[in-house]
Amino acid sequence: CSLKRMEIGRFLYGLCALFCLCRCFSAESTCKLKAKFNLNGYKDVEKKTVVVGGMFPVHKRIASTDGNTSRAPVSSGCEGFNFRTFRWTQTMLFAINEINERNDLLPDTDLGYVIYDSCFTISKAVEGTLTYLTGQDEAVPNYRCGTGAPLAALVGAGGSDLSIATARILGLYHFPQVSYFSTCSALESKFQFPTFLRTIPNDKHQSTAIAQLVLHFGWTWVGTIAADDDYGKYGIKDFKEQVEEAGVCISFSETLPKVSSPEDIQRIIETVVQSTAKIIVVFSSDVDLSPLIVELLQHNVTNRTWIASEAWVTSALINQPGVNSVLGGTLGFGVKRADIPGLQRHLLDLDPYADPLTEEFWETVFNCTLDYKTALKKAKQRAKEVNGTLSRMVPDGLCTGSESLAPLNNTYSDVSQLRITYSVYKAVYAVAHALHNLEHCVEGQGPFTGKSCANISNFQPWQLMYYLKNARFKVPNTNEEIYFEDGDVEGFYDIINWQVNGNGEISYVTVGHYNGSVATGDRMFIMNDSIVWNNEVLEPPRSVCSENCQPGTRKGIRQGEPVCCFDCIPCADGEISNTTDARECILCSGDYWSNDAHDACVAKIIEFLAFGEPLGITLIVISAFGALITIAVGGVFVVHISTPLVKANDPLLSFSLLLSLVVTFLCSIVFLGEPQKWSCMTSQVALALGFALCLSSIMGGCTILECHFIDLIIQAIACTVWLLVVPPHPIKNTSAQNIKIILECDEGSVIFICCIFAYDILLALLAFIFAFIARKLEDHFSEAKGLTFGMLVFFIVWISFVPAYLSTRGKFMVAVQIFAILASSFGLLTCIFLPKCYILLVKPERNTEEMMKPRAKPRDGTSTGTSASIATTATEVNASTASTAIDD
Repeated sequence: CSLKRMEIGRFLYGLCALFCLCRCFSAESTCKLKAKFNLNGYKDVEKKTVVVGGMFPVHKRIASTDGNTSRAPVSSGCEGFNFRTFRWTQTMLFAINEINERNDLLPDTDLGYVIYDSCFTISKAVEGTLTYLTGQDEAVPNYRCGTGAPLAALVGAGGSDLSIATARILGLYHFPQVSYFSTCSALESKFQFPTFLRTIPNDKHQSTAIAQLVLHFGWTWVGTIAADDDYGKYGIKDFKEQVEEAGVCISFSETLPKVSSPEDIQRIIETVVQSTAKIIVVFSSDVDLSPLIVELLQHNVTNRTWIASEAWVTSALINQPGVNSVLGGTLGFGVKRADIPGLQRHLLDLDPYADPLTEEFWETVFNCTLDYKTALKKAKQRAKEVNGTLSRMVPDGLCTGSESLAPLNNTYSDVSQLRITYSVYKAVYAVAHALHNLEHCVEGQGPFTGKSCANISNFQPWQLMYYLKNARFKVPNTNEEIYFEDGDVEGFYDIINWQVNGNGEISYVTVGHYNGSVATGDRMFIMNDSIVWNNEVLEPPRSVCSENCQPGTRKGIRQGEPVCCFDCIPCADGEISNTTDARECILCSGDYWSNDAHDACVAKIIEFLAFGEPLGITLIVISAFGALITIAVGGVFVVHISTPLVKANDPLLSFSLLLSLVVTFLCSIVFLGEPQKWSCMTSQVALALGFALCLSSIMGGCTILECHFIDLIIQAIACTVWLLVVPPHPIKNTSAQNIKIILECDEGSVIFICCIFAYDILLALLAFIFAFIARKLEDHFSEAKGLTFGMLVFFIVWISFVPAYLSTRGKFMVAVQIFAILASSFGLLTCIFLPKCYILLVKPERNTEEMMKPRAKPRDGTSTGTSASIATTATEVNASTASTAIDD
């Protein structure tokens, strides 16, 4: 037994050799082998210069055990033969044979190989690694047993989880590992995996590519499914970080079980069905994903677009008959594809009896057995079940060994989509070129201590590692240049679309590509028009939690839900949003207001009671009519000034009253039109003075001139102070109505205007009192009753005016005020002067002095009176009040 411990000094080596001898010849050994591994694979190391290791997941899983602990444990076998990965294994054999036949690459070196089946399981991958390093069927950690050719590198070990496990072991001994299928971004760490390299792109490129694809089509509501391993977890993690930063929300995140679990698969199905997300990103191997696809078909889960990672995008294990209803329209990223001349012939030219793996493949693909005893046993069992006898010398189910693989056209022999297969091919050539450079090192110009070179027949793994990481070569036939940057190659992918062809089968159509090595803006090229989506539609599907909020609305976040799920809330009046998916509405400023759609600010409507509008014209006509009627009444009085009726009613008092009514009629016109400084100052002052003159004329309680003089002087003084201290002025009222700017007069001071019109109210009360008292005087002509009715109309109008004025806005406030002025003026004019004009014009026979004389006082003491008698009554009331005060 010959042992050589890796990385040990000469002294320790001697001790180990001595220990080995003791172990070999001692009857009672102190070292005991704890387990014996059960590994399948290919091995050709005899008379080889260098041995290259390989590891492939030829089977899908390890066989289940009964858990019996009453007997010595045995390494589990494997089950679930995988045609696709078996093709990868044969590709490594093909590449090594091709290299051995070449004269320009390792011309003096014959490569051998040791290839193990990892069964897509970490434990088997570790078993294979330890066995490979030991150099014999019984693995002895830390030792290399045997005197055979040196080990070059390990090509493998399949999935990322497997490679992580093997890379940790190989890294301890600085042993090179070149992976063809392990894309997990965690493997880029040279601190943890110092000797790991790969000929397949790092998943950080793929995660970025998928994220850009999602953003390219505007999908903001996406579901994710990941395998329960480092490949799935790291891939989805990197993807989610990038899309969430860009505003995409994850509807759900599910994990595929490594060991098939119907409960977990059913839970994932329910999640997919219940989710409104139409886009589902899957980072998984085909083996882990396959059970889910079967259930999706059974539940007829359609109308989803699946985004595939490179591990299953061209997998025949997933692309089974009938999946087009579920997976049609799938988009995915595949690594570079190539044609490898001579590979198909190698694949079809197999000896079914050469080794156990090929024998199992043959039996699986042709559904027969190569063992006669097994076939005979099965035939007898079938005959027994049907109560028959075995009649044939050659039992059914026996393989002849001469069956042809060519007509089958299955996954194994299909070379139309050589992607991972091409990656295996490149990995073998990378090891070969590193060995070639090591072999052809010129002594004295080498890279090692003292510029020395390594010996191809006896080199250390770390020496080959130097040449591997610095390798740069072109792949045969494709001329693709391969080189490693920190153990990784460039991130180039084809964008593949699953389209249903004329035969109803899925075909892989390249619709674009992604190159992670170029500038960010130039990385993705995709032909949108070439994509056929799920259900064979040409328009990209929409996948959003909530539809975009259109201009005029804003996003309202739903509590407890992702930010992509929101309600579109209309902007309030005076606010707008002019972009899609606005987070906030913008307040319109100043003289602007929102339009009906709330997507633009428009100038507010300028409102005032204009002269030219129908309402303004109507008020002007009524005002002018009132003034003309009043002037006409004055004209009638002038014509009949010498008649008893006019004389009895004091012509000067009547003309004074008529003048004041003309003023009130005409001052209403000043309220019309766009408010100006002069009109604001004139309108209220003219109204106050006009009513003061009118009411004092009605009162007539003292000598007319004195009365008017005192009333007007008081009102004039108040108005003058008002105009000097806080004069009325035009303003823009933007608060009364949101959509309008009301041009109106600001009265300056509420106190002043209240005092001024309070004085008019006082005069109106006194006039009403005097008219009410004078109605009982004994005149034939009852003017007092007309005055009483006139004052009642006056009060009714202005009392009604207050609520009407307060309940209106804008120009209609002005209209209400004008209507009040005109109504009260017409009320006074009608009640006071209509009876007089009736006698003067219609009943002139009553216009006699006899009719104007006082009548005999009736027994009940009632009487009527004229304006003169009203004035007399007011004087008497004042005199009586004064006399009483003197007597007191």
